[in-house]
Amino acid sequence: MAQSTSPTDTITLEPGLVSLAQLRNIYTSHRSFELYKLAWEDIETSAIAVQKIVDKGDAAYGINTGFGLLAQTRVEDEQLALLQRNLVLSHCTGVGQLIDAAAVRLIIALKVISLSQGHSGVRSSVVQLLIDFYHQDILPCIPSKGSVGASGDLAPLAHLAAALIGVGEVHYKGQLMTASQALDQAGLTALELGPKEGLALLNGTQTSTALALAGLFEAENLFAAALVTGALSVDAMKGSTVPFDSRIHQLRGQPGQIAVAKKYAQFLNDSGILESHVDCGKVQDPYSLRCQPQVMGACLDILNNSARTLQIEANAVTDNPLIFAPTLEALSGGNFHAEPVAFAADNLALAIAEIASISERRISLLVDPHMNGGLPAFLVENSGLNSGFMIAQVTAAALVSENKTLAHPASVDSIPTSANQEDHVSMATFGARRLRDMTENSDYVVAVELLSAVQAVEFHYPHLTSVTLQSVVAELRARVPSYTEDRFFAPDIVAARNIISESYFYDLVADILPSGVM
Repeated sequence: MAQSTSPTDTITLEPGLVSLAQLRNIYTSHRSFELYKLAWEDIETSAIAVQKIVDKGDAAYGINTGFGLLAQTRVEDEQLALLQRNLVLSHCTGVGQLIDAAAVRLIIALKVISLSQGHSGVRSSVVQLLIDFYHQDILPCIPSKGSVGASGDLAPLAHLAAALIGVGEVHYKGQLMTASQALDQAGLTALELGPKEGLALLNGTQTSTALALAGLFEAENLFAAALVTGALSVDAMKGSTVPFDSRIHQLRGQPGQIAVAKKYAQFLNDSGILESHVDCGKVQDPYSLRCQPQVMGACLDILNNSARTLQIEANAVTDNPLIFAPTLEALSGGNFHAEPVAFAADNLALAIAEIASISERRISLLVDPHMNGGLPAFLVENSGLNSGFMIAQVTAAALVSENKTLAHPASVDSIPTSANQEDHVSMATFGARRLRDMTENSDYVVAVELLSAVQAVEFHYPHLTSVTLQSVVAELRARVPSYTEDRFFAPDIVAARNIISESYFYDLVADILPSGVM
């Protein structure tokens, strides 16, 4: 997904005010960034405050004490650097598949945003090395499993921090090597952690937030594809456009529904297929066609609500303790608890599952000769000899059913850790991680619908769909030929899915999507 950076595309990240559009660009395009200049002053002020706290000699959690249940254990000044190093190494306990490169870049960017707000007590050199990692394409190998989403994403962020001190493995320009080798090749120096710096790097919600944002951005692509493809299915089924009349939706007042209905009306405007059956006498279409504004509008509202939460979290300071330089205080709290992220991820999961669910129902209509308005059975000539789209619909059904299990809320679970000191957790990291599996499943469902709907509208020739939707037909046909007889089908589904993941549909709907307007 990621592309190489371009200096001309550099964006400025102002901590606390970073937009969803900027975060999407980091995730999808590996856009280069620079830190807002005044942030460097805040970073240094906070680091100086930590040193003054150390010099005072008072016990301060995470600065000159142990961690978790060991918070009462005082550590001598000459051992503070070793304390932070030991913290990082002991917390590198992640397991499972590595987090993908695009998400790792997003984790790095989010950690920069958090540390740069002057409440984490790290030196500018820590933040600068993170920025150097991003731009020189040094991506720490971060296992995806091992965080419960409270006390921060400790294990995954420890693997990030370990690379900064020259420990563990990274991908450097795509090649797997040790962190120390990558630092040498890039001309960078490993960090020697100062007081609190290891804890500041490990503590926080950046992993769960990055994974949830990745899920959001993929869900936006999915939503856009399902909306456009759903409109195409309406035309393929010779459906009515009356359900998209703005007057209907204004009476309900749901903002997502109103916005989505307008898009359906726009996409179907000037359709030749619509004009060919305007007087057919059909009264009502099945719900999966007729109720698209209500269902997809509700999904859009969820995307928007979750996006607002995640944008706030991306701009938040979530480590512990927090440094307040004017009063030389290190205040212990619980900003590392990722409950907002968990709730946002759980809600996104519901929307992702529902988008695929209603899409599969439209596929079922399109292939069913008793419901598809005279189209060939399973959308192929000589059905019987040819099975056409019969099993493609089965694949879609299987993926929809799998999503139902994955949509179970992660946030309702909790398990105590750290000798019951950390006795309630969010499970946000798993909740966010599973979104990528769900969007992949749903992408394939919508890909099958896209193939089906395009195949169906072509049976209406010489009547054509609208100009906008005809361009969608052309895009698919540039990659997948018409289905005239049975063939090896799987590559067609992959090719259709690629159109979704490449953000083709996103561009058609961006003006109503969170990252397009927030």
